[in-house]
Amino acid sequence: MTRTIGIGVIGVGWMGMTHSRSYREIPHRFHDSGIQPRLVICADEAEDRARQAKTRYGFERHTVDWRQVIADPAVEVVNIAASNNVHLEIARLAAEAGKHIFCEKPVGRNPKETEEIARTARRAGILTFVGFNYRWAPLVQYAHQLIQNGRLGKLTHYRGTFFTGWASNPQTVLSWRFQREFSGLGTLGDLLSHVIDMAHMIAGPIKCVIGNRETFIPQRPLPKPGEVTHTTARTAGPMGDVTNEDYAGALVQFTNGAHGTLEACRIISGLKSPMAFEVNGTHGALSWDFERMNELQLYLPDDNNTHEGFVRIVGGPEHAFHSRFNPGPGIGLGYEELKVIEAHQFLESIRDGRQTVPGFAEALAVAQVQAAIQHSWETGQWRDVKDACAS
Repeated sequence: MTRTIGIGVIGVGWMGMTHSRSYREIPHRFHDSGIQPRLVICADEAEDRARQAKTRYGFERHTVDWRQVIADPAVEVVNIAASNNVHLEIARLAAEAGKHIFCEKPVGRNPKETEEIARTARRAGILTFVGFNYRWAPLVQYAHQLIQNGRLGKLTHYRGTFFTGWASNPQTVLSWRFQREFSGLGTLGDLLSHVIDMAHMIAGPIKCVIGNRETFIPQRPLPKPGEVTHTTARTAGPMGDVTNEDYAGALVQFTNGAHGTLEACRIISGLKSPMAFEVNGTHGALSWDFERMNELQLYLPDDNNTHEGFVRIVGGPEHAFHSRFNPGPGIGLGYEELKVIEAHQFLESIRDGRQTVPGFAEALAVAQVQAAIQHSWETGQWRDVKDACAS
């Protein structure tokens, strides 16, 4: 039986277009699910982008007023891919209208907004989802399964990173991501949110933290009207202040007794995109890196020390979701496949009428860690995560 689900996408920059493509792939990659996404309407403040998205992805309508997406009776799902400063208002109105919500992380500009968004959605009784897409890599799913089955024993150490140099050029213009007014948090919200969510999934809840931060490039060129990309560079013209952090890091203690570190940076040199984790337990260890997302390094020693060491596991159809895209082992998946998987997981939850993960509850758990890290920035002291948003 086919279940048609009407979708409205708000914000069709790079991420919004990625989401739009992902919905279109669901009938092909998950053909047996009976889910038929209907791309009803897309919205963007730049009319050219909205019109282009309508043409490229087959939306029935486009608009420059995102409120028309929520008001459209054919829209069942509101997909928020706009800048962080409008997450709260869009989510509030969508929840009040009874629309289910898919929001790109970090779900608001700061932990306070995330908490309010989660509370509003909970009261409205709608279904929610968050774009923590790295969860869906088949070998991340396999790592999670191994840990849940106790194969690594009691966890002792966890190290999570997300390093990228997309903003390493000092001439990159002052887009909204560098401004607290629009983005809220900088790297703590943009990149470390993924690191925290992955730590929660792989190692469990975080008990307490102490963090640090740095803004390495304090000023950037002001963009010209219409310069909206995050990688546009200018060599002349007036400068503006960067008002959030380039780097964020933390020492962490997990509720299960494990200890670890979390780090992210947007201006680092040399590294491309190592969204990665390493985890050690009393019986074994494993590590995964998005730059080699179809590989897992696994250490499960036996009684024969002559060949003890890490083993390279290559993704294949025996791992979750892999066969939806490729029939054989060693045929790699990429970033776009992860977005297709997450889009399907959300629409499947709507089809079945059940809340799935990661939803706004998981986004709030991440926000509580972020709030504790922010508090430690100001005090230089360890901070308990529990109820950190309320302080």
